[in-house]
Amino acid sequence: MRKVKMWKLFSQCLKMTSGVAALSVIVAQSAIAVPDENQINATQGDLVSPEEALGILQNRPTLQTPLNRDTSKQFRDGTADSGMSQVTSISELRDVSPTDWAYEALRSLVERYGCIVGYPDRTFRGNRATSRWEFAAGLNACLNTMERLIQENVAVLREDIEKLKRLAQEFEQELIALGARVENLEERVAFLEDHQFSTTTKLSGEVLFTVSSASGERALDSRQTDAIENFGADLPGATRRIDDNATLGFRTRLNFDTSFTGKDRLRTRIETGNLVRYDRATGTVMARLGHDIFNDADVAIGDLYYRFSVGDLTTWVGASSLDIDDIFDVGTPFLASSGTGALSRFIRRNPLVFRGPEGIGGGFAYSMFNDVVAVRGLYLSANGNSPDLGEGLFNGEYSAGGQLGIYPTDNLDFTFTYLLSYFPEGDVNTSSSNGSRVASDPFLEAPTLRDSYGIQGDWRINDMFHLTAWGGYALARAQGQDEDGIDRSGYGADLWTWSAALSVIDIFKEGAVFSVAGGQFVTAERIDAFPGDLRVPDKDTPYIIEAQYQYPLNDNILLTPGFYVVINPEGDEFNNSIWVGALRTTFKF
Repeated sequence: MRKVKMWKLFSQCLKMTSGVAALSVIVAQSAIAVPDENQINATQGDLVSPEEALGILQNRPTLQTPLNRDTSKQFRDGTADSGMSQVTSISELRDVSPTDWAYEALRSLVERYGCIVGYPDRTFRGNRATSRWEFAAGLNACLNTMERLIQENVAVLREDIEKLKRLAQEFEQELIALGARVENLEERVAFLEDHQFSTTTKLSGEVLFTVSSASGERALDSRQTDAIENFGADLPGATRRIDDNATLGFRTRLNFDTSFTGKDRLRTRIETGNLVRYDRATGTVMARLGHDIFNDADVAIGDLYYRFSVGDLTTWVGASSLDIDDIFDVGTPFLASSGTGALSRFIRRNPLVFRGPEGIGGGFAYSMFNDVVAVRGLYLSANGNSPDLGEGLFNGEYSAGGQLGIYPTDNLDFTFTYLLSYFPEGDVNTSSSNGSRVASDPFLEAPTLRDSYGIQGDWRINDMFHLTAWGGYALARAQGQDEDGIDRSGYGADLWTWSAALSVIDIFKEGAVFSVAGGQFVTAERIDAFPGDLRVPDKDTPYIIEAQYQYPLNDNILLTPGFYVVINPEGDEFNNSIWVGALRTTFKF
């Protein structure tokens, strides 16, 4: 809240100073050109002695508190490409009226001594003629230049000193008032600097409120549905409908982003929440929200990693919650975020290559050919901070992989990703909670390696339409005994998934986005097995369809109503479709 108030104060300060602030920049940034001595010598007129000239100039009304260079940078126009540039002719400043005598007088001084700095587009960044306040600021810059030149024993003409004297008298009140305004502005800026949160750390936050409800029937796995179909078994909960209860949950994240060089970031995140996980109510992870967090509102450390750049190379090192999607480009720009993207967990990103064991480790990204090509790599471990047997950085579950990104144009990009993941006995989840139980554990808790391959394309068709699509394949391979002690080493399973999404931008309101997406959950289409084995591939293909509308109330509040439906939950058409509706409200600060 303190930071918000400070920025409000800063904004009011800028509004109050208006064009004066912009011209104060000119005063502070006066780049002095060497006077043209040939022009001075060629001009008829007496040279004035330095003592006499300084006496005239130092007796003028001056700005009481000149801006320093560092402070003035805060007031540069963000649209400028290269800040300020030297202007050697006052006629180049198109907004200055040439009808007044003062214009002609200052023009001659600028052309002779190069004492005014303008902007790259040679205007005062206004939609009107230059005011007396602005002209006075420019005049003060020329006065300061002339005084410096005289102190360095540079010859100046008497007539130029007389012009400056007359100009200073004409704009005496403006110079005095302008000095007071600049002093007030500097005091306000100094107050902000003294009361800011940190000189190196930026605090930002996100709070989600989500009202949601699920309807349909609890999904059963293939063995349960086989028992019902073949033997009419009355299994507990086999036909129990989901209670259509609405829920209200929240998630809060506070991010502390610290930079030491301007090209690095130390991210520390604190988070808490109690958003419902619908796999508990529906019997399948396919129904999960994309932003669920069920930890009874306990506060925990989320992200803790450091990112730094050297030239075209960016490196990540993480001690907690450094995820695959922090390093790899996941695409889906309008749907990837948990706080502002897709409502469902699956639609956010390809689960076979962008999810897996992660949290502790490092990665890199290297850009080439003017950012047309990017190469990325990573190694992450889920329990790299544990010295226990079968854990640690290199002996426990891990993900290692690489990505090639190709960005031929501003509106088109492709990525090709490979990820190798290892899941130890008792902690196998080869679908990363985005598929059927069979696809998530094809070998009945046997240790498993997963070789995953993904391809993705994002196409900004025009200013209104954005299309993204991805597909993934994984070969899962058993590495030992299953839960029954049967050695399944060498057994394999084929896992497939895909998705496509179309987003319509600025529909009904600037910044609003309507998206419709669909795809196939991670599905086991082949599993090696012995005769009589209870583990069989998914019977049917499970699908999801989602529609949502992101509506910004303002820059800090976003409403996202929508729904998604899971078809053939758990890869079995025996299960009825599950519907989930949600209204997510996102507050950012």
